Amino acid sequence: MRASIVLQRSRKPRLEQGQPWVYTSEVDRLEGTAEPGDVVDIVDHKGKYLATGYWNPGSRIAVRIVAYEPVEMDQAFFEERLRRCLQHRERFLPHPRDCRLVYGEADYLPGLTVDRFGDVLVVQILSLGMEVRRDVLARALLTVFAPTAIYERSDVSVRSLEGLEPRSGVIYGESPGIIVIEENGLLLEVDIEKGQKTGYFYDQRENRAAIAPLMTGWGARSGIHLESRAADTLPADYWLQAPEGAAEVTVPVNKSGKLVTFPYWDGATVLECFAHTGSFTLHACKYGAKKVTCLDISEHAIETARRNVARNGFEDRVEFEVADAFAYLREQVKGLEERRKRARGGADTSVPLGTTGRTWDVVILDPPAFAKSKQAVAGAMRGYKDINLQGMKLVNEGGYLVTASCSYHMRPEMFLQAIQEAAKDAGKLLRLIEWRAAGKDHPQLLGVSEGHYLKFAVFEVRSLKQV
Repeated sequence: MRASIVLQRSRKPRLEQGQPWVYTSEVDRLEGTAEPGDVVDIVDHKGKYLATGYWNPGSRIAVRIVAYEPVEMDQAFFEERLRRCLQHRERFLPHPRDCRLVYGEADYLPGLTVDRFGDVLVVQILSLGMEVRRDVLARALLTVFAPTAIYERSDVSVRSLEGLEPRSGVIYGESPGIIVIEENGLLLEVDIEKGQKTGYFYDQRENRAAIAPLMTGWGARSGIHLESRAADTLPADYWLQAPEGAAEVTVPVNKSGKLVTFPYWDGATVLECFAHTGSFTLHACKYGAKKVTCLDISEHAIETARRNVARNGFEDRVEFEVADAFAYLREQVKGLEERRKRARGGADTSVPLGTTGRTWDVVILDPPAFAKSKQAVAGAMRGYKDINLQGMKLVNEGGYLVTASCSYHMRPEMFLQAIQEAAKDAGKLLRLIEWRAAGKDHPQLLGVSEGHYLKFAVFEVRSLKQV
């Protein structure tokens, strides 16, 4: 007979409201015999059955729920759950060959993450209950998805909370190391062995596509406008050719009436900070950006970004910077303030400004998590305020700040508060254009706040005195 976890009479009814974790503080006792990682039933203080999950007495999370009826976590169980995961991705994603297949508790497989990169699966196991079923899980993955390889990236410190050691390596097949995936029609290189986490951040897929409206409509600021010209007056090698048989064609011309020779004349200038492998940079170029500055502190990441840019044919529109984003933004702000001082007169102009003091139409900030614990929230608030303060100062008047936070402990209202405080200090008025979360392959269980980690916002930026 299966062992049961009896819950305390005084506990809050979180389990009945969909919370998939039972904490040790909620447990009254264990009835029966169970080994760590075994499946147990959960009952209330009256003995009423509530759910089934796997048990870890050495973790703060005593039980992770897998079902609300008695089940066995055998191969058939995993195959059924994995097929459900696949059906969800095939319904909502245009290219389910490259996506997050399993998202832990939200896919009713707590402690398990599976990312799909073409024919290769990358698995991350974060809980003891999944760890002891690693082999049966692998067999189920092979049956449902038929991958050419399965690679494990359980090399994360959070496993220590479950009493587990970090681990990475091949589970099945031969690891290709580097894989090229497709996202929103773009080709990107992914390093599944040495890249961050499982190799790529699929959660921002829809958010990257959401920047498309920001990338064009900027030519008029430079005095460029459209005029009709006789088709036979266009140079033979002009980038815009008239339709066959047309006598006239509408072309962009500058203030002097000369033809504009650059095809992306209407595009935005864009700065992407914390670029990693350049995913936002690639999307900016795809959607028509004129010039993109791609910045990351990691030389390895920037080299990958260079290859991704070249792979998609965007070399002529991207420049790369290896630098700390905080320092780079402050340096640009300082240079901008110096340029304004010189424009007013009375400043020392003998010292060259170099390349500082630049501004962009769109500034994109997608930093790593600043708050990995509750204790780190105060420092994270300062970090988010500072990075957004500097970023919005460098946005051209009426341009856009695209900013994100992947810190779970930084709640949405706190993130917005940090940005609002930054706007006040910068003398800016922000208009929220779009507010987003993680993509459809990262579903969220209602009532489980732990899954609501990604915040993504697009703000129009204007100076108070210009409104």
